[in-house]
Amino acid sequence: MRCAWFPGSRGYDAVHHNRVCRVVLNSNLRHLRLFLAVAETGSVTRASERCHVSQPAVTQVIGKLERIAQQPLFLRRAQGLFTTPAGVALSERIRRTFLHLHPPLDALSPRLRNVVSTSQLKALIAVCETENFTLAASRLGLAQPTVHRAVTQLEQAAARALFERTSHGMIATRPALALAQGARLAFAELEQAEAELAALLGQEVGRIVVGAMPLSRFSLLPRVIARFRERYPLLLIRTVEGPYEDLLNRLRRGELDLLIGALRYPSPISDVEQHHLLNDPLVFVARTGHPLARARNLDMSRLRDFPFVVSPPETPTRLAFDRMFREAGLSPLSLVETGSMVLMRELLRLTDHIGCISATQVAGEIELGALARLPVTLARTSREIGMTIRREWLPTNAQQRFIDDLHAVASPKNASRRTTE
Repeated sequence: MRCAWFPGSRGYDAVHHNRVCRVVLNSNLRHLRLFLAVAETGSVTRASERCHVSQPAVTQVIGKLERIAQQPLFLRRAQGLFTTPAGVALSERIRRTFLHLHPPLDALSPRLRNVVSTSQLKALIAVCETENFTLAASRLGLAQPTVHRAVTQLEQAAARALFERTSHGMIATRPALALAQGARLAFAELEQAEAELAALLGQEVGRIVVGAMPLSRFSLLPRVIARFRERYPLLLIRTVEGPYEDLLNRLRRGELDLLIGALRYPSPISDVEQHHLLNDPLVFVARTGHPLARARNLDMSRLRDFPFVVSPPETPTRLAFDRMFREAGLSPLSLVETGSMVLMRELLRLTDHIGCISATQVAGEIELGALARLPVTLARTSREIGMTIRREWLPTNAQQRFIDDLHAVASPKNASRRTTE
């Protein structure tokens, strides 16, 4: 769930960010480190000794964070300081924030832990993505010299170059890319912290961002959203469509919360995990008045006399379609190749074309009577549909509710069924 897109990411909403992500805006990494020390030690004195700052400085930081959170983060007792539910939630998110940041920081220079700032990390992300200081500054809403100075300071602290200056732009080094990725995920943790703090105040703050592949958009995802809305009527839900590789990259950067659609085997990369939801077979469909709509025991030889609407070459659906005809020793006589469900639906409605498509994608049209499923068994065409998330991702309560609804809609009799690949 996004409280807002962090600066440097696509879809960044500055107004929304200023309104709700106060923890990110008003707390630097040093303050968060001090808060975590108090939460872990239960003592301002021990926290000040651990972080080498004065006790009044620690007390001031705690007070500031409690004003930002609009609720107590600690219970003051004679035995020490004890975290409230809000304090527990925030301390866990801060701990995860540093788990993302520390490895790439240490790989550059151990001293960076104590000197890096959020503004430097935001500048690094923006320059990595735009490969240009001017474009990065425009994205962040800052002056170009400000962004240049932030990156230069980071390079000086690391005692090494983070970018290769080329005629084509600023090309990030591998350590810089690793740090930018860690920073993205760290900021995502802080945004989740803001959502959790707001939830404790009874507020619906943030958004859920779902990467929606084609097989999820026509039946599964609309039903999940409708169910989720019964409990969370105000929370913004955003779906993002695009090629699988692009959606996967955005998921790994923390720009998406989860990805729903056809699973890939083997799993595409080790930092994500896949959860099976349902199996989705291919079907042959046609208009309800089609000559074959009321036929029985159809085989491929009767189908080949009709024109087909199929997916483009090399797609999984098309490969399965070609295999079925090849195994029958036949070839289709006429094909229209398209990736557009809208075009396929209209062509089927107007003509005697037959469509080969996922059952999930046409479930709504069949239910409404706009299309008819032809009585043909398509062996070995089922695809596994599921959810892809970042490994070690910790959902908020609202995100977990959305996931629970997803499993309930996919498998009503066994909502808790989860298979990790």
